[in-house]
Amino acid sequence: MDMDIVMGDVAGNATDAAMDLKQAMRQRHTVRKFTSKPLSVEMISQLNDRVRANNERFGLAILLKVGDESVLPGALKLFFAKGVRNYFVLAGSDRPGLDEDLGYASADLMLFAQALGLNTWWIGGTFSRKNVEQAVLGKKVIGIVAVGFGATPGVAHKSKTAAEVSSYEGPEPQWFADGVQAALLAPTALNKQCFRIAGAGNKVSVSENGGAFSGADVGIVKYHFKLGAGDAFEWA
Repeated sequence: MDMDIVMGDVAGNATDAAMDLKQAMRQRHTVRKFTSKPLSVEMISQLNDRVRANNERFGLAILLKVGDESVLPGALKLFFAKGVRNYFVLAGSDRPGLDEDLGYASADLMLFAQALGLNTWWIGGTFSRKNVEQAVLGKKVIGIVAVGFGATPGVAHKSKTAAEVSSYEGPEPQWFADGVQAALLAPTALNKQCFRIAGAGNKVSVSENGGAFSGADVGIVKYHFKLGAGDAFEWA
């Protein structure tokens, strides 16, 4: 499936939007503690527009929930997280490729939110699944993305080197190197970066090790790689 970075010009001019997302990609870090500052009506509208663009493009059922403080269990809120009350529900009708499409869309939503001055946290298992699934009955939920004003901007995760996650047949072109560096900024399950990017000519493939969130991780990594590499390649 061909997946463009800029979704329906939601963020305005396509070129400017892509530049904003590249800047957001470099600035975005996982944030687990949020302030009580509410999302503005304008921000909620912009986020919902972006959700709608992704849902229409990929046939998904992602939903933005605002003002719900019951999404995380009490122990997690007490020791590990704070102030999570807004989040994207990553959902869709179960089918082959759903997890990857949801991962790709979630990466777009995280960077779009970052460009709006917000912070995010991709949560795969430690949320109240029963409550979340009631909001999207009949759909498969793979996770949520908390969104709001972070208490801090977060810190960069420990990263592998380009050589550890990628290989290219022959002399490596600059677009491939740029794509790999962008992929290394992507959030992955437990920050393990268990992905592999392979290139030959203008063809690129991304694989994972088959973990519980491998499909979503592949989608997130593909989004970041394309944002860094541009249009010089095709997915193998």
